[in-house]
Amino acid sequence: MKNCKSKSILFGLLGSLGLLLFYFSILTFISGWEFALVQFLGFWYFILALAGGFGMQVGLYSYLKMLKPFGLAQGGQVQHDKNGRVVAVSGTTSTLAMISCCSHYLVNLLPIIGITGFITLVSQYQIQLFWVGILANLLGITYMLRKIIQVRKI
Repeated sequence: MKNCKSKSILFGLLGSLGLLLFYFSILTFISGWEFALVQFLGFWYFILALAGGFGMQVGLYSYLKMLKPFGLAQGGQVQHDKNGRVVAVSGTTSTLAMISCCSHYLVNLLPIIGITGFITLVSQYQIQLFWVGILANLLGITYMLRKIIQVRKI
């Protein structure tokens, strides 16, 4: 059980670091390393909260998978693993929220009118998108914790 927790923590940290790496890669690609660093320093509290929340979900998901392997449920019926989808949805939300802070710079790369309008709209609501991402993380963490509690009761 202790090994299971250690692995889950490691996976969670790797998930957080992976999301941060993705964030810095995208922003560096769009506008350079200095710009990515300035944006991170301006919104570090949101970005770290989003990356940390995503990492927690990855860790909780991996813990749940190690705690009770999914596959055959009672009676031999296949039990579908919806938990991975929760992590994917909230992770996508976190990533989009993190990148939204600089999406207006994508206008330089995407001259299509519809995309430009969308990016301009997203950049105007970047703080709200950060909060949506954090809320999605909290909901995902709550969901995973409930699943772990259910599995441990069995």
